Amino acid sequence: MRTLTWLPVTEFERVRAGIADPHLRCRAVAAMTRINTLYMVSRAGSGHLGSSFSAADVVSWLLLEELREEDVYFSSKGHDAPGLYAALIGLGRLEEDLLHRLRRLGGLPGHPDVRTPHMPFNTGSLGMGISKAKGLVLGNRLAGRRQRVFVLTGDGELQEGQNYEALAGAVHARMGELTVVVDHNKLQSDTWVADVSDLGDLAARFAGFGWGVLRCDGNDVAALDRTFRERERAHPDRPVVVIADTVKGAGCARFAATSMAPGEWRYRFHSGAPSPADHAAAHEELTAAANAVLAEAGLAPLTGRTASVPDPPGAAGAGTVSLPRVYGEALTALAARDERVVALDADLVLDTGLVPFRDAHPGRFVECGIAEQDMVSMAGGLAARGFLPFVHSFSCFLHARPNEQIYNNASEDRKVVYVGSLAGVLPAAPGHSHQAVRDVSAVGAVPGLVVLEPANPAQTRAAVDYCAAAPQSVYLRLVSVPCAAELLDLPAGPLVTGRGQVVRAGGRVVAIGAGPVVLAELLAAAPALDLTVVNLPWLNRVDPRWLADLAEGADAVVVVDNHLTRGGQADLVARALLEADLPRPPRFLGIGLTELPVCGTANEALEHHGLRSDRLTDTLLARLPGARLVDLGRCGS
Repeated sequence: MRTLTWLPVTEFERVRAGIADPHLRCRAVAAMTRINTLYMVSRAGSGHLGSSFSAADVVSWLLLEELREEDVYFSSKGHDAPGLYAALIGLGRLEEDLLHRLRRLGGLPGHPDVRTPHMPFNTGSLGMGISKAKGLVLGNRLAGRRQRVFVLTGDGELQEGQNYEALAGAVHARMGELTVVVDHNKLQSDTWVADVSDLGDLAARFAGFGWGVLRCDGNDVAALDRTFRERERAHPDRPVVVIADTVKGAGCARFAATSMAPGEWRYRFHSGAPSPADHAAAHEELTAAANAVLAEAGLAPLTGRTASVPDPPGAAGAGTVSLPRVYGEALTALAARDERVVALDADLVLDTGLVPFRDAHPGRFVECGIAEQDMVSMAGGLAARGFLPFVHSFSCFLHARPNEQIYNNASEDRKVVYVGSLAGVLPAAPGHSHQAVRDVSAVGAVPGLVVLEPANPAQTRAAVDYCAAAPQSVYLRLVSVPCAAELLDLPAGPLVTGRGQVVRAGGRVVAIGAGPVVLAELLAAAPALDLTVVNLPWLNRVDPRWLADLAEGADAVVVVDNHLTRGGQADLVARALLEADLPRPPRFLGIGLTELPVCGTANEALEHHGLRSDRLTDTLLARLPGARLVDLGRCGS
């Protein structure tokens, strides 16, 4: 258990009522918002502190002083969601209880979602906000109403090409209603924008499309005030960008990017919760800063409340082995043996396990930035020159944004290996924008592309070798939550396309799955029902003869998908069983997600979607005639 301190809404009310000067009031509210943001992220065990802190002054000024009742504001980047939530709670626009439910089922999702009040759009999938705002402006005009629309973007986000598709049209339509604020903190996920894909002269970029351009210190509320007044005066009839120069982690020296050592490449507070020591020091610093503003206004210091909270919820299953880390080490070793191997990354070098590769093979590491379509087409060009490109991003972005480019590479018979991390429903804390549960259906039908999901470190290493040797392109689907201990000793292979392995011999109900999440839950459920559990890592290939032999004599075949039920592994196996024309076909049951994935802890999400071992047991008992619980006591288990 930990003791954390937060500020109640009554303190925000006291401060707002007691400070007449708008600049001083905004500084106080922004400082208090940072305190509650720290509490929320620390309690949740994850979240985005750096972006929330850099944007806190902009958000506080907009909510307190700039927005009229009819205006709309939203964050396109979505990484600043904890800070936005904290501000809305402090101003009484969201329920105070939600302060304690960041990234929990039924609470506040990791990225903005329209099911939360005051969130007009789902964001966190980057680059869409300006286009959504344009549509809102057009809709308002068609409806005969006038409404100002304010959109916050990140500077790293501006690497996404959709932004530039949006800019010219806003000018052509003379969208004076639209203001884009760039939280220009010079950092993207983990490192400097200039070191990834430099935006160059950002003001000139917008001006070249005909936008009005204003610039200010985005952590100075007086400068923000002057800039928004200038916006109305100088550019009433055209869209305007306000480039707000900020510091990532602003307001807290411990988190501020300005505290990074010279030459330090990694910003440590983009995502995740701070350590207990960092939390304690930051809370003390933030409280002192807020109380200094209150003293300047003649108000008494803040009075916080404390809460004893459990340690942050972990991933399903005990384990510390990360498959992306194992993958990165294996790819680095492969590149030492095969000079054709080139790694391309989409601003996720830590999450995709590529730091060892980057350090060992810098000439064959290409940081593409937040631009998956460009990255995948670059891979096609590399393949045309005889190289073997491995392209990397979160699976939620890699299968969707460049889907046409993946298909185009396939149409050219170019071999490319696509590696999607963060695959499946877990981790569920970031929310549905980051949960890849439709990637198999999206890429599984691409001609000449095999989808492979390893279950443990040994199979991950074998999968890297398979990707190098296979004649066709591969989509390697990597689950990022820690691998459960009971999976570490499962055999790795051999990996024969379309064939799996029995990892638990049992009764006449055969349960098939892929990857560490599904197999851990199936193995946990297996003793109660004496299941035969099969690891089938191929998600769009199955050997019909192997499957027929496996199904022969079985009463039922069950496939559990870490994916939506449509287009997943269950559909593949069901079709193959029908086409096998078995003399005594087994009953078939497919289990997977049937709705948008929920945000929450691992256990909350698995329970909600029926993928936890106890829920799987209940489903099999209800859906399979003849299924019975085993007397575990009599079996000695």
